[in-house]
Amino acid sequence: MPNNLIRRIIILGGLSIIGILFVQSYWLLKTWDIKDKEFDQTVNIVLRNVGERMAKYNKTLLPKTDLVQRRSSNYYAVNINSAIDAGILEQYLLQEMRKQSLTIDFEYAVYDCSTDKLVYGNYCSAENKDEKDIKKSKNLPKFNDLIYYFVVRFPKRESFLLANRNMTLTLTLLSVLAIAFFLYSMWVILEQKRLSELQKDFINNMTHEFKTPISSIKIASDFLANDQYVKSNPRLTKYTQIIRDQNLRLNDQVEKVLNVARLEKDSIELKKEIFEINQTLSDIINNESLKLKLGNITFTPLESMVYINADKLHFVNVVANMIDNAIKYSNDVPIVEIKLHDVGIDVTLHICDQGIGIDKENQRKLFDKFYRVSTGDVHNVKGFGLGLFYVKNICSAHGWPIQVKSEPGEGSEFIITIPKFNEA
Repeated sequence: MPNNLIRRIIILGGLSIIGILFVQSYWLLKTWDIKDKEFDQTVNIVLRNVGERMAKYNKTLLPKTDLVQRRSSNYYAVNINSAIDAGILEQYLLQEMRKQSLTIDFEYAVYDCSTDKLVYGNYCSAENKDEKDIKKSKNLPKFNDLIYYFVVRFPKRESFLLANRNMTLTLTLLSVLAIAFFLYSMWVILEQKRLSELQKDFINNMTHEFKTPISSIKIASDFLANDQYVKSNPRLTKYTQIIRDQNLRLNDQVEKVLNVARLEKDSIELKKEIFEINQTLSDIINNESLKLKLGNITFTPLESMVYINADKLHFVNVVANMIDNAIKYSNDVPIVEIKLHDVGIDVTLHICDQGIGIDKENQRKLFDKFYRVSTGDVHNVKGFGLGLFYVKNICSAHGWPIQVKSEPGEGSEFIITIPKFNEA
């Protein structure tokens, strides 16, 4: 995966995470605020009703203002103009809480003028828990600006508000899990990228290290081939030729690996030039034909000269790779046919063989790096599986579509569509 793509994924992913966290935080705070206001309104209704019933019971009038005062998030004071009976107060509180469907624990206390203290009333549990399990408040604050009043405290206000937000909390949890999964995925991607970079560096360094001994072997084999004593000895001449052929083959494989390494680092640069395609293909086919001991390569050119604008070196390598593949996957006697067709503003290059063919499943993976079509239990096809990967990348760099037509046992046909060069 290219570094630029990984950077984009990280940046977009980071922005997405920030956006999700912002939206979730906003809605959590918004929902909390709404629920808190609903809770406060319900509590005010309950305590106002209790105050009115207490005033009616005592046959007194209530203060016109500040009847119910919220002194903290879960602590309320109710100001009335008469003495308070704790038993009656608790009864009214329970009744009004049930009317408003407010199922929450609360505790209350009544101010005693004679002692100037708050007299603790009771802890009322919505779940009828055992009193041993209940943590009662020891010190409830009193208020000097009030005369006859009682206070109510809701010790489980926070848990009560959270209990009514199951959907919001579920969505938040899912968002957190999604973020955690994304972060884990990014860690895996970066780790795989690191391992891939180590692998590429190793292969790159290894292939570069091969270049020196390959060059030394070439010089030595050329010297031997030109030696008069070796020339006069047919057996030594044969061995020398084997050394030269295998050294050339090894050099070709190393070059393929180096080309793939350049492609993966996005360091390949196309040096386009204008050249005539018929003549170039003829030269390529003549060179490749020299490697054949059996079989032949035929070429059907266009009737007129056609020019294309492409990187000539890579074009030659692409066609040579395709021919090499056609030969390797042919039967006993390779028959390769190269054809050019004029299709208006484009020309199509057809490389056909009469080899073993490729089934549909293998065709989908044909251009993958290191992928090779299986030849069964016989492993007589040499190579790394990099040829078609290189071909695909060079065609993509030029913007050339490439397609394959093949059936098992009926050979294969690769078609590359190349735009003509138009001076206008």
